[in-house]
Amino acid sequence: KNMVCCNLCVYTDGYFGNLEVSSTNDLFRSVLDMFYHYDPAKHIHLMQTLGHSYLTEHQFAQILGKMRLYQCLPQGYQKSIPRLLITDTQINSVAKAYIQDENFGGFGGDLSMWRFYNLLTGANKSSYIDSFLDRSLNATEIAQGINMALHGDERYSWFID
Repeated sequence: KNMVCCNLCVYTDGYFGNLEVSSTNDLFRSVLDMFYHYDPAKHIHLMQTLGHSYLTEHQFAQILGKMRLYQCLPQGYQKSIPRLLITDTQINSVAKAYIQDENFGGFGGDLSMWRFYNLLTGANKSSYIDSFLDRSLNATEIAQGINMALHGDERYSWFID
């Protein structure tokens, strides 16, 4: 039998890295099921939450520094903190966009977590197709996690301590 494989992503309600089906009917049912379980209210709430929290420029710089350090951490230590799939090149893109893009307004102002999320997803656009979905999901997890750390959650506090 022929097998149809697709990469699909609805990042607020889950991520299917590999959806395997044996027919187009299975594919159709699986896709409908995925969209049926998508919760737009949850997605909108997430985006609104990010818009109501802010990073200082100092915190933003600290996060970028920790992101660069992450790549050099021993594997055992990396496993004890949330994963980061963003590369050094993408971290540089985040910093460059923060300074040069008028939509982000660097140089002393606070940065909303919504804009931080947009910086991460914008930098992710340079990813290869085989890692784009994984890195997009990770950008969402990082922005959401750092937002929670700003409000006392310990899991992502490594990035802002």
